[in-house]
Amino acid sequence: MKAHEVIRAALADAATRLEVSLSPSAVELERPRDPAHGDVATNLALTLAKSLKQKPRAVAERLVATLQLPQGLVREIEIAGPGFINFFLAASQLAGVLEAVLAAGERYGRSDVGQGRPVNVEFVSANPTGPLHVGHGRQAALGDAIASLLEWTGWRVTREFYYNDGGGQILSLARSVQARIQERRGHPAVLPEGGYHGEYIRDIAERYVAAHPNDPEGADLDAVQRFAVQELRKEQDADLQAFGVTFDVYFLESSLYTTSKVEETMRRLAAAGHTYEKDGALWLKTTDFGDDKDRVMRKRAEKGGEYTYFLPDVAYHIDKWERGFTRAINVQGADHHSTVTRVRIGLQALEMGIPPGYPEYVLHQMVTVMKGGAEMKISKRAGSYMTVRELVDEVGRDAVRYFFLMRRGDSHLVFDVDLAKSQKEENPVYYVQMAHARMSGIFKVAARIPSSVDPTRVDPTVLVQPEEIDMLNELADFPTLVAGAAAALEPHRVTGYLEGLARLAHAWYHKYRVLGEPQEAARLVLAAAVRQVLGNGLHLLGISAPDRM
Repeated sequence: MKAHEVIRAALADAATRLEVSLSPSAVELERPRDPAHGDVATNLALTLAKSLKQKPRAVAERLVATLQLPQGLVREIEIAGPGFINFFLAASQLAGVLEAVLAAGERYGRSDVGQGRPVNVEFVSANPTGPLHVGHGRQAALGDAIASLLEWTGWRVTREFYYNDGGGQILSLARSVQARIQERRGHPAVLPEGGYHGEYIRDIAERYVAAHPNDPEGADLDAVQRFAVQELRKEQDADLQAFGVTFDVYFLESSLYTTSKVEETMRRLAAAGHTYEKDGALWLKTTDFGDDKDRVMRKRAEKGGEYTYFLPDVAYHIDKWERGFTRAINVQGADHHSTVTRVRIGLQALEMGIPPGYPEYVLHQMVTVMKGGAEMKISKRAGSYMTVRELVDEVGRDAVRYFFLMRRGDSHLVFDVDLAKSQKEENPVYYVQMAHARMSGIFKVAARIPSSVDPTRVDPTVLVQPEEIDMLNELADFPTLVAGAAAALEPHRVTGYLEGLARLAHAWYHKYRVLGEPQEAARLVLAAAVRQVLGNGLHLLGISAPDRM
């Protein structure tokens, strides 16, 4: 809302006159939970108190005294508590949000913070050793929503999937398929230690034999491996398609070796003087950068002389940087916590001018799926874990996406299948979608379409009921909410916002008549604006906004 932007700029200007250099984007505004505390509030005085060496309330008084706002923007400014500044908007300003929402339509909530700069968002990145499990599903929802938030705020986003198409896990996959091929020929199936037992391994074995009649025993292990990886990549793509997630780039780890980027990274680290050999292994002096111990980059010869995962990870991020992604975000499971420090240290040791916080990481906890009060673990396809496609088949794409996004990523998520399938108010996605459908239903009864209303031809100041004022405030908050969620990389802020707006919409729908009332024209405009913002928020998260339920 323009009023918020004007207030933010005026506060930054007032701080400058107090000899504190501040950009408008650094001024935090929020809507108080209690309407008695105003429509917009800021804690700016509290944040400036230390640098100005004054009590926050005294700073607040100085800010208000020097504040220059256009006439008619606010009707009252008050200083509350230790130094919060509360603004009460003029009625005309608050009502102006309706025109802003309907004029912008599907673009309401978008901004140009990113100014078209490139950002790489890497997520899922599952090894092609089996179908995607529900943890991958949470990561897919989280990564895709973060990418959408960045797009909504003006960033040029590339969604990337990185997968390991070689190494010990892939070899174990190939040997597991080979064992099932031999089992089909009547031989005992000897699975490798740590091999893969899911029913999908038998399916791949059958398909391999059908596609390779000249190798009925699966003797060509390289061919079995290539085929298994190819089939499981198709399987994972089908999982992602069912979930509505697409990627711009699929990056193969093997390409880092075929292009010699891993070896080049090792040479660069050695040239920078941060490596040494010990006990036949090659080490990186990560303790020079605050790590608790140095890390092995290449194992000693008797252990195969292979590179550890650390080195190709560093090489991969050099590749991202050199592709022009000066901002990169990795969405990964919490079990990758140690990776954060190691990769960043490896990049710093290269002395390439890469900033210390590169790449950014969003780590998420895992998911427990419950049904009928019991945990669901067994999968028909995978055996030992539930797949994301099975969960989508069980409750639907919208519910899976919403439930995966409605909690902070770093909190453990309990996915209640029974709740997700229910059509009752306790189900948050149903609750929000029903609010959108109810706003749409008003127009169906009126035999009109939402786009037919014209906010410039009604008097919005007749919207005086508490629920109407609250909804106007919520609508005004949406662009700021989206910008804040994008900056913090926290999509759960959007689900929380949608539930709050839906709660107000349901209450208003039940309490007040729209059609045939003196306020009909204004209330139709309000219903259209609420419907628009609910739809925008749902679509941002990759969730449908139905007109009927």
